[in-house]
Amino acid sequence: MEALVKYDKGPGNVRLQEMPEPKVENGMVLLEVNSCGICGTDLHVYHDTFKNYPPVILGHEFSGRVVDKGNHTDGIALGQRYSVLGALTVICNDCEYCHSGEFMFCKAKRGMGHGVNGAFTKYVAARPDQLYATADHVSDDVSALVEPFAVAVHAVGEIAHLQFGDTVLLSGPGPIGMLLLKMLLAQGIKTIVAGTSEDADKLETAKTWGAHTVVKVDQEDLQAIVRDETQGKGVDIAFETAGAAASAANCLQAIRPLGQYVQVGHFGKDIRIPFDLSAFRQLTIKGSVGYTRATWDRAIEIINQGTIRLEDVITHRMPLTDWKKGFELMEQKKALKILLSPQ
Repeated sequence: MEALVKYDKGPGNVRLQEMPEPKVENGMVLLEVNSCGICGTDLHVYHDTFKNYPPVILGHEFSGRVVDKGNHTDGIALGQRYSVLGALTVICNDCEYCHSGEFMFCKAKRGMGHGVNGAFTKYVAARPDQLYATADHVSDDVSALVEPFAVAVHAVGEIAHLQFGDTVLLSGPGPIGMLLLKMLLAQGIKTIVAGTSEDADKLETAKTWGAHTVVKVDQEDLQAIVRDETQGKGVDIAFETAGAAASAANCLQAIRPLGQYVQVGHFGKDIRIPFDLSAFRQLTIKGSVGYTRATWDRAIEIINQGTIRLEDVITHRMPLTDWKKGFELMEQKKALKILLSPQ
C-alpha cells in the first residue's frame, strides 16, 4: 500500500513509498482510512524536531471503517466507522500514569505517526480499546477531527479553570487554537484572539465565529487593547497555542495578578521569556498536552450533541499524493485543517 513515510532521521526525509499492509492479528482490527488530518506534530516530525522512530508512517488524526478483524474482538462490527486513539498504541499499562489514565506520560508510550505506523495510508491496524464511535449523523470528516478536538477539550475543559465573566487571551489562531476558540465560545467566554498579519484570514474567521476582539500583534498594541478590554486589570486566562517565544511573552504580560497561563503550543526549542512575571503576579502556570481516555469520551459526546460545529475547521481536502502541497499550506499558515485521503 502507498504510505507517507519518514524513512530516515534528520530534517525532511519524508516520501510516498510502498509499505506492507498490516496483518490482522488476534485482538486487532483492520480499518480502511477515510481521511487523516495534517497536524503540527507531522510538521515537527518532518523537520525532525519531534522524537520519531523511522521508518514510520506519519499521520494520527483519522477515522476509518472496519474491513477485517481477528479473534477476541467481540462487539466490533465490520463496516463500522471509528475514530482511533492512536496515542496509546504502545503503553506499558503498569506505571502510575497508565493506572491513573494519564497515559501521555508513560515512558514506554509510542503513538501513531511518529512512534509506530500511522494513518497517511490506506489501512491501519488498531486494538478495540482504541476505537471510539461517533454518532451516525456525524460525517466521516468530522470523525477524523476527534483527536485534535480532544486536545482542545482537555486544555479548555479540564486543565484551565474558567468562570462566566472571564476574559481570555488566545494567542495563536492555528488549527488547535481555533478548536480552543470553539470551546471557549460555546461557553460564552469573552475571547481576544491574537496572531500576526500572516494570520489575517484566520483572525477574520475567528471574528466571524464570534471572537470578541482580534489583534494583529505586529500591527497593533496587544497590551493596550487588553487593558482597554479589561478595564486595566489584564486577562483572567491566557492560552498559548502558537508555540512561539513572542506569543508566550505576550501572554505572560497580558495576564492579571493571580491569573492563569496555559501552555498548549510546542516550541520545539529553548526560548527566552519574562518568566519573573509568574512570581511577581503569582500566576498559575499549567501545561496541557494531549488528553486522557476520559477526554475522548467527553469530546465524542460534545461532537455527538452537535452544539459545536466543526465542519468549518476543515479548509482543504486533498488526495494523499498532494501531501507536499498540504504541508506547505500549513507551514505558510494558509490553512486550518487539511484532510488527506488515500487513493
